[in-house]
Amino acid sequence: MSGCTKDHKHRGQILVVDDSPGSLKLLTDFLGRHGYQVRPAADGHLALRSVAVEAPDLILLDVLMPGLDGYEVCRRLKADQQFRHIPVIFISGLDEVVDKLKGFEAGGVDYISKPFDPDDLLARVTTHLSLRRLQQEVEAQNRELGREIAERKKAEEALHQIHAELE
Repeated sequence: MSGCTKDHKHRGQILVVDDSPGSLKLLTDFLGRHGYQVRPAADGHLALRSVAVEAPDLILLDVLMPGLDGYEVCRRLKADQQFRHIPVIFISGLDEVVDKLKGFEAGGVDYISKPFDPDDLLARVTTHLSLRRLQQEVEAQNRELGREIAERKKAEEALHQIHAELE
C-alpha cells in the first residue's frame, strides 16, 4: 500500500456510493487520508441528490444496491447534460466480464473488482481525475479559440467592408 499523503491539499472531490457501511467507511477513510475530499452516499437515490447539490470530480459507485443499482445511477447521470462529464468508476464484488461490460455500457469509465488493491485504486482515481482535468483544459482552450475565430471573422468582414467602400 502506498504511503499516505502528508499534504492534504484538495486533490479532488469524490462521491463514494456503497450500501455496505464497512465498504463506505473503508473507501471514505482511505481516500481522505490521501488528500481527497470524500462525500459518502449509502444508496443510489442519495447519490443522485448529492450530485444535484454539488457535482463531484469523480464518482466511485457500487453496482449492487437496493432500490436503485449502480448501473441505473450511472445511466441517469450520463443522460443529464449537466452531469454526463463526471467520470464514474464502478467498484463491485461482481467481477464477471458481463458485469464489467454492463458498467461500460451504462457510461462508466472504469471497473474495479472487490477486494481492491489500494495502490491500483489510487492509480485509477488519479488517472481519471487527471484525464478529466485535461479534458476540461482542452474544452476551455476550444472555447477560447472559438471566440478568437469569431473575433477574427468580424475583423475580416470589417476589412472587406472598408475595402469595398474604398473601391
